[in-house]
Amino acid sequence: MFPFLLLILLSLSWRISASAQPAEEFLRCLSLRFHNSSSIAKLVYTYHNSSYSSVLKSSAQNFRFTTPSTPTPLAIVTPFHASHIQATVYCCRKHGLQVRTRSGGHDFEGLSYTTAYKVPFVVIDLVNLRSVQVNVEKATAWVESGATVGELYYEIARKTRTLAFPAGIGHTVGIGGQLSGGGYGVLF
Repeated sequence: MFPFLLLILLSLSWRISASAQPAEEFLRCLSLRFHNSSSIAKLVYTYHNSSYSSVLKSSAQNFRFTTPSTPTPLAIVTPFHASHIQATVYCCRKHGLQVRTRSGGHDFEGLSYTTAYKVPFVVIDLVNLRSVQVNVEKATAWVESGATVGELYYEIARKTRTLAFPAGIGHTVGIGGQLSGGGYGVLF
């Protein structure tokens, strides 16, 4: 009986360590790729962070996908620079993790913060990339993907009364999703 129990305990401990391993390897990879490794604590949220759950649910539109049984990401990365995104994608690919990108979170099917499959994944939340620069003379704007439609509208209105951008009435929709056609699906 004892050898059987020992075998079960060993297999369980191997399974637990194997499931924790991708997250640890991913974080180690990120710490090597980020130019300032001390900033990783400000950019990356894991289960060990007290704010992980609130960051994950911060822009969820369909609370059906925020239940305890819903698969959650190994980490949520909130980049401040394009180099942080590059490092995250590189490390995800290197360690076999899928990537979910969240711009504004108006994703009624939960595709930007969960998965229908039991595969490990990381969310890149673009919430910190929200710069909006409007050039009235050239009638152009440079908008980072984490900015919202409302922020774009506000910045255009602040600069001019003769220019506009047609993006609808959802002022909290992220520009990244708006321009890429993200967030819409059969549940909308």
